[in-house]
Amino acid sequence: MTYVMSDIHGQYEKYKKMLETIAFSDEDTLYVLGDILDRGEHSMKILYDMSLRANVIPLMGNHEHMAEYILRKLNVEITEQSLETNWNTEILKAVGEWYENGGYPTSKEFSRLCPDDREYILDYLREFSFYEEITVGENTFVLVHGGLPAFSPEKDLEDYHPILSLYTKTDYSRTYYPDKYLITGHTPTFSFAPNCDGKIYRENRHIALDCGVCHGRNLGCICLDDFREFYV
Repeated sequence: MTYVMSDIHGQYEKYKKMLETIAFSDEDTLYVLGDILDRGEHSMKILYDMSLRANVIPLMGNHEHMAEYILRKLNVEITEQSLETNWNTEILKAVGEWYENGGYPTSKEFSRLCPDDREYILDYLREFSFYEEITVGENTFVLVHGGLPAFSPEKDLEDYHPILSLYTKTDYSRTYYPDKYLITGHTPTFSFAPNCDGKIYRENRHIALDCGVCHGRNLGCICLDDFREFYV
């Protein structure tokens, strides 16, 4: 079976409970559409667990993009030169914005890792892709964290700006592909579809998976083989 979830935001216990709920096995595949990190207390635990599973495919989210940039800058020996290079106005502003968006728990957890584990996590984050297009049964799915900026059905995925795709919000009232499903996270479903508060949104060949777990709602997951929905 092929599963997709998104926007776990450091909720390790819910992530593990979801794997139990779907009876995730070595024969299955799970795509995680970013925003694994921040806000919750156990982002590193989730990343480490995912990294050990060859059948879990991570995609980059805006929170991973922010975290990887900042943590790599700060994960250096403190010297006069490194202070000048890494602790400049630009990085201090980025750290402040990251913390405002829930980065502090991730930073704190990362700081407790040993140097080898820090490098392991940073190297793993660098492996995240920005897009995936997959076929399951008779259906084709385009997977991206936020959306497809300046969308055109004639564009190849590689034509979209990868960083902008992390921050772009999808227009769920519009059908993007007549013959494919677009699967996204990033935008909590309760913010644009009140009838889907805490639930997966499925309309207009969209599947929106951010069910708002970091806002006290559910962690959602969908099976692409039969469109079953799961919630923790």
